[in-house]
Parts: sequence; structure tokens; C-alpha cells
Amino acid sequence: MSPATPAPESGGAALELLVHGVGGATPESMLDDPRTVRVTGDRTAAVYRRGEDLDAEDHPERYAARPVPEAYCWSNLTSGDGARALWLLLLPFMVANLAHWMRPPAQGRPGLVRLYGVLVRLVALTLTVLLTAAACEVALDLTAWQCAATTACTDAHSWLGFLAEARGGWWAPPGRRLALAALVPTALVGLLWYLSNRTWSAYEAQRPPTGYDASVPETTADTEAADAADPAGPVELRPALGRPGFWYGRRLVARLRAAHTAAGFLTVAAALGTATAHHDTGAPGPGTALGWALRAAVAVLAVVVVWVVCRRGRSESRLDLRVERALVTWLPAASLTLLALTALHAGWSRPVRPSSGTLPGDAVFGALTLAQGGLVVALGVVALLLQRPGGEPRTALRGLGGPAVAMLACALGGVMSGGVAQRVADWLDGPAARGGARIGPPVLLSWQASAIPVLLLLLVVPAALLGARTVLDARRLRPSVEADYDAAGEPDPVRTGQIAADRARAALTDSAPVLVGVVSGATLLLGAASVAGAWASGNVPGRAFDGAHPAIASLASATQALGSWMIGLGFLLFVTWGRRAYKDPAARRTIGILWDVGTFWPRAAHPFAPPCYAERAVPDLTWRMSSWTRGTGGRLVISGHSQGSVLAAAAVWQLQPATRSRVALLTYGSPLERLYGRWFPAYFGPEALRALNRTVHCWSNLYRATDPIGGPVRVPAEDGRPAVDGAVLLDPVAYGRTRAHPLPEPILGHSDYQADPAFARHRSALLDRLPPALPRQRVPDEEADHGSSGRSSG
Repeated sequence: MSPATPAPESGGAALELLVHGVGGATPESMLDDPRTVRVTGDRTAAVYRRGEDLDAEDHPERYAARPVPEAYCWSNLTSGDGARALWLLLLPFMVANLAHWMRPPAQGRPGLVRLYGVLVRLVALTLTVLLTAAACEVALDLTAWQCAATTACTDAHSWLGFLAEARGGWWAPPGRRLALAALVPTALVGLLWYLSNRTWSAYEAQRPPTGYDASVPETTADTEAADAADPAGPVELRPALGRPGFWYGRRLVARLRAAHTAAGFLTVAAALGTATAHHDTGAPGPGTALGWALRAAVAVLAVVVVWVVCRRGRSESRLDLRVERALVTWLPAASLTLLALTALHAGWSRPVRPSSGTLPGDAVFGALTLAQGGLVVALGVVALLLQRPGGEPRTALRGLGGPAVAMLACALGGVMSGGVAQRVADWLDGPAARGGARIGPPVLLSWQASAIPVLLLLLVVPAALLGARTVLDARRLRPSVEADYDAAGEPDPVRTGQIAADRARAALTDSAPVLVGVVSGATLLLGAASVAGAWASGNVPGRAFDGAHPAIASLASATQALGSWMIGLGFLLFVTWGRRAYKDPAARRTIGILWDVGTFWPRAAHPFAPPCYAERAVPDLTWRMSSWTRGTGGRLVISGHSQGSVLAAAAVWQLQPATRSRVALLTYGSPLERLYGRWFPAYFGPEALRALNRTVHCWSNLYRATDPIGGPVRVPAEDGRPAVDGAVLLDPVAYGRTRAHPLPEPILGHSDYQADPAFARHRSALLDRLPPALPRQRVPDEEADHGSSGRSSG
């Protein structure tokens, strides 16, 4: 919407840069005008103006009473087309990447900060191995090893006839079948590499404004130990999000992409090599020796991959343009070459031995589960050491938010891996079972699936408690609602109940850490129990309790069946939701909202996570604010709603001091403290937000009690600056019917903040506090192609 009332009639040229929030918005809706023109940018993200405001800089007399409104639209970065909905399948990688940014703030502990980053990157590496191992399980074990050896299965699935062991074709030997099936996980790894490389160029290759490529000292030890030792001279003290390299992590993404690609190829090579070694047992010869040599080479390269992942993290203190091109090139290439040699060795002619049973997958998935659990526990210990005694009480899970979210990433990876394996096994097992054989995934996956109903049952208790508390809170809030609207004379019980219920439901957001903690803790314990049960019994839960009490045996069989159904259903929901979003713009926008929150952070832990839109949006906003204030000398209010307020704050942090002195920040419906401050305390904690208030010329924040996303930023008055938070806005603006509001006003919650008259008042107050505009400055010749307003020529 357009501003509700005009701004002050003094101070000279002024610009209001609007940044929308989650779910996206059109420039027409942001500017409240169907005639909008792109000022600068492209189809992915751009700045728009009304057609009548294009020449505002040439006619300042027209805008003495109001600022020039501009709209920055970035929704296409997250929900522009249907293909991006398929990023939903990369959800575990995205969640693991979030864990990197959730560590507690640290001061004077660079060693622990570095260790935290190393542990998160190792968790992310196990997720890549898990995904590749699941693809190997489906292609190599279930299809090429088990189904191809079963006549009933190959007869039912005619497209597998050329692999049928009973037909004795050229591809019939087990080694050749496995070598051919290895193309599936190899292609998957190659696709992930391609997507990561392509999205980097499209989203994250935007360099910060010039002049910010020098090293700066940190105010805290919020970067890797290698960065802390950087000897470059100071420019100015800046918090983490204000450092020049924060939004340009090219070097780390390139290193991690090479390492994870190599890890995927090596996982396929290890699966092939292990199967071949199992097949060649008892038949020594040159082929056996070659197999040992190939497996040793896989182990050596695996050590190199781990070393690359652990060696160095992000370089936030400087714009790190160096990329170890030799490492980025030779590590994936060497791994792919080794995989090709392993496939040739597997397909080499040897005495044919029929395949039976399953490939040794239990050990692999069990080792991955234990490794992930151990890494998460170690991450929790480091987080507790980083969390200062008596730290900020609002920090999510007392600093354990990162380990808890890392555990959720592992659980999501397990659900998706187990789901696809279970569904494929059920699909292949139908005709095979009629022939007397059984095709099934590793036993551990059945145990993990059986844990899902138990986990959901555990969630019933906290969910019921939260529901009961919400009802009680709604009743408790009724008197305060009537007092806020001074409705004691003629209260309306129905209207009061609606407003109180909305306020109580909005408060549920603050209880999210409890649910995350319960789910993560239960997942860790149930995962350990699944590994112990699978290794101790060697059988699926339904058969492991044969001979036990009938009630226990029945319960085990029921949880196995229900869990198998649920884990398969969960995977199918991911696939169908992604397919629906490909065709349905409304569903695509819903998925875009998830990415708006999850992909704000750069890819610091997992290179195959969905791309970081902020590495495009933040430089865009920084460049726009810098170019306009430098070209006009005018005042600027950057106005951010919801996630747009986070982008606005990040962009303000990146500005040079001379530009910040002419910029005011207006946030509304902002999750800066409620979400980011609690879950990402090292970057948006109380100290960081107070520093942001001191950094920007002035800042005002608007919020409603009915808003489930936005809230106060809790920055108090200090050093002569007023408190950032204004009085809580009433929602709805009118309790009942009045002369000004003859029809009932809606409860807006998180939307339409600009419709509230308080919005224009706060914006006007911010413009009044900014210094008057400077005389218009001449744009240097090298910048003339941008124009004083930054308009593009196209």
C-alpha cells in the first residue's frame, strides 16, 4: 500500500525504500498503483517506482510534502517458478545449514567458535553421504542385487529383464548389474553439483559495494579462528553482518561443493567396492588385490575430503575472492575417476556366483546414525561451553538451538532416505513375494520407521499442554482487551473473545523452542535405540519380539507396520507437494515462505542447500541506498516488513558510516528479535540489535499483539536515543462500529501494517530526525550510466 499520510514538509529530498516480507508482493500492490516502472534490476529482483515518480530527482519541488516511494521486489528469488519447488527435497541440507548460524555469541573463544563450525560441517557431510547411500540402497541393493536375482520380480518389471540373473544375459553377472546401477546415484551427485554451481552464479555472486574489500577487526570473536588471526589493518569496527565478506562466501562454497561432490562419488565407489569384495571372498587372485587397492584409495580420498571440510570455514572479515581452483577441480575429478575404475573392476569377468540376501547396508546406515548422534552430542557440549553463564534468558533452548536443529536435519534425512527405500522395496516386493522371495531394505531402516509412531505419541503431551494454555490465555486476556479499547461501557463478548483468542494464538510462536527441544531429544534417544535394536536382534521389530509377551509382540508388529506406512507417506508428501507447487502458484508461494526464512543465511555448512537469496538481496539494497544518497544527498527511510525488515537491517549494517548518517530504519511485523534474536543470538542477539540502533541514524519498530511472526525488538533508550519499539498497535484499529469505521474492522495480524495511521506518523517522525538534504551532488562520469536515481537504460 502507499503511505497513509504525507511526510513532513521540510528537510529536502527524501526516499522511502519499501521491502516486502514473506510470501512475496507485487510492485503494484506495494506502491498502490497499477502503473509501475522498473528503475533498476532484472526479472529476478528489482526496484520499482510509480510512473509519475520516475523523474522525481529532477523536480524536487513536487516532493516537498512526501518522500518518493520505491519498492524492492525480491519474491522471485524464492518462489519465481515451479522448478524451485523441487528444492523442498533439499530440506535436510537447508536445516543443517541453519544450525551453523545458531551458535551462542562468543567473546575471546575463537577455538570453540571454529570447533562449532567444524562439527556442523561434518554433520552436513554425513547428510550428503546418507542421501547417496540411500540412492545406492535403492539402485544397487533393492533393484540390481535383490530384484534382478528374483525371477518373479524381473518378470513383473519387464524393464529389468535384461538384468535378470535367470536369463544369463551379458548384464546378468552381479558385478555388471551393480556397475550399471551405480549410474543412478552417480547422476544424482552430479545433479547436485550442477545445481549448486548454477545457483551460485544466479543468486550469490553479487559482490558488496566497492571500498568494502579490506579487512576489518571484529567486535567479538564471531568468526573462524583463521579469520581472527588476519593481520590486515582496521577500517572500522563492525558487527558480524556488517563485515565485507559476510554476504560473499565464494571460497567456502567452492571448497565445500568440491568436498561434498567427492564424498558422494566416494560413497558410490565404496558401495561397489564392498559388494565386489563380498562377492570375491574365498577367490584370491589379481582381481582381489586390485579390489583392495581401490578400496584403500577410496579410504585415502575420504580422509582428504574430511580434511578439506574441517580445514577452514567462512572468511567474514574480508572479501575473499581467492578460490583454490586446483582443489576444486582435482578432488571431484579424482573421486569420479576412482569410481569409474571401481565400476570397471566390478564388471570385470569372473566366475559367476548368484547374488543372494542383501548387500551389507545395515552397517553403513548404523555407522551413519551413530556418527550423526555423536556429532550432535559434541555440538551440544561446545554450545554449552560457548553459552556464557547467566546469558540472555530469551535465547532458544539456552544456546542449544543449533544442536537441536542439527538433530532435526539428521531426522529429516533419515525420514526421506528411509521413505524412498521403503516405498521402492514395497513396490518391488509385491510380485517377488508371490514367488517366495522377499525384497526389503536394511533392518535398521525398519527400526527407525518404527520409532516414528512413538515420536508422534510423545508430541501429543506438549501439544495438548500448549493447546490448553492457549485457551486459558485467551480467557485471561479478555479484561485487558476491553481495557485497551475502553469498552467497559458496552463490551461485546464475541468481539472480545475473537481478539483475545488471536492474541493467545500469536503467543504460541514463543513456545516453538519447547517443541523443537522435545522432538530433537526424543529423536536422539530413539535413534540410538533403533541402532541397538537392529544390531542386537538382526531382525525387523515385528520378528525381533517373537516369543515375547503377546501384547509386546503385537505392539512391535503394529509400530513396524504403522511406521513403514508413515515414513513412506512422508516421502510421498514431499514429492506430491513439490509437484503440486510446480503447477499451483498458491502452493508455490507457500513453499516460497518456507524458503524466505530458511534460505536467508549463506551456505556455510552444506553447499547443496537451496541458494541464499540474501547474498543477492542485501548487496542490491546496499548498492541502491549508497547510490541514491551519494547522488542526491537526500534522506532515506528503508521500510521493511516481516522478512524484509531482516534484509533491511542486514543492508544497513553493510553501509558506510557517511551513508548511514542519512538513513533511517522503519521495521514492522519484524521477526528480528522474536525469531532471529532468539535462534541466532550471535548475529541478532540483544547486543547486536543495540549496536544496530547505535549504527543507524534512527530506528522505529511497530508491532501488534495479534502478530504471530513480528514482535518488539526490545532495544531500550540509551545514549540520548529513544527506545526503538513504539507502543503496541491495536488490532483491529476499532473495537466496534463507529462513525469513522461503520463496518467491523478485520483483525489483520501480520499484514497491512501500512493501513494503520500510526505507520505514517512514525515514518514522518523518522524523516524529521534525519539531517536536512545536502546540495545535489554531481554524479561521476563512470557512474553516469546509472543516472542520479539509479535508473537502468532498459
